[in-house]
Amino acid sequence: MRIAFVGKGGSGKTTTAALFSRYTAGLGRPVLAVDADINQHLGVALGADPAAPPPRALGGDLTWLKDHVRGENPLLPSADTMIKTTPPGPGSRMLSLDPSGELLQRYSAVAGGVRYLVTGAFDEADIGVSCYHSKTGAVELYLNHLLDGPGEYVAVDMTAGADAFASGLFTRFDLTVLVCEPTRRGVGVFRQYADYAAEHGVALRVLGNKVTDDSDVAYLRDEVGDALIGCLGQSAWVRAAERGAVQPVEDLEPANRTVLARILADLDGRTRDWAAYHRGTVEFHLRNAKSWGDKATGVDLAAQVHPTFVPA
Repeated sequence: MRIAFVGKGGSGKTTTAALFSRYTAGLGRPVLAVDADINQHLGVALGADPAAPPPRALGGDLTWLKDHVRGENPLLPSADTMIKTTPPGPGSRMLSLDPSGELLQRYSAVAGGVRYLVTGAFDEADIGVSCYHSKTGAVELYLNHLLDGPGEYVAVDMTAGADAFASGLFTRFDLTVLVCEPTRRGVGVFRQYADYAAEHGVALRVLGNKVTDDSDVAYLRDEVGDALIGCLGQSAWVRAAERGAVQPVEDLEPANRTVLARILADLDGRTRDWAAYHRGTVEFHLRNAKSWGDKATGVDLAAQVHPTFVPA
């Protein structure tokens, strides 16, 4: 099952993604956290040493990633013909969350009891040339080849605001949680996100954050209605973690743990329709092919779509 954490910059989505990942891993569930935010702070929020990042960044090693997932798919003669939306087909190498797998061995590290990947920050060659979607496209390609099942979890810290809608990545999740402060700007981001997401069947919940009293809760409930799944209050545990003193997740305030349990229960209650999921993969691939991909690669990318393949 896959969950994305979104929200305006500074809302606390990275902290919340780390909290949820640590809480779920603490229950003995397999969890993979993915940092798909340009600021790349998820590892530190999990308790990692900033000076010891994962061995490689997913977004900085795209040729290897493409070669790995294309496997023996006859529709994909080389990595040069693949883009971020290239769908899997017969012969593609489908991925799992087994930590002994080649991809996770190559890219992942563990912090706070959670295995995690990073997309990578900009390097010198990117500055002034590339947008961050050149990095997050690696996450989209990874998720489109991942066969995760019930009882397995992928938690992704996304870019701020509505930036996620610049690619099909926002549709790759079973549940999206928008972290929202009890402010007009926070609610404004929710409304913008909800408007865009509604056309694509995105399951969207709002998590109130930085809530100080009942009036904050009432404000959010009035503004977002039934989308509100809960609120996180002020937390000494989080404050200590932000200063580098990461404590056992069992020590998190009971009220805040209850909210995390509610999010996990919502996620567990969902069932993925793999055929519909793959149709979404194909839809965004054909959009990208027509818009820029065919011209960039010099091939007809629509020919990469197998008419009957469904990952399962």
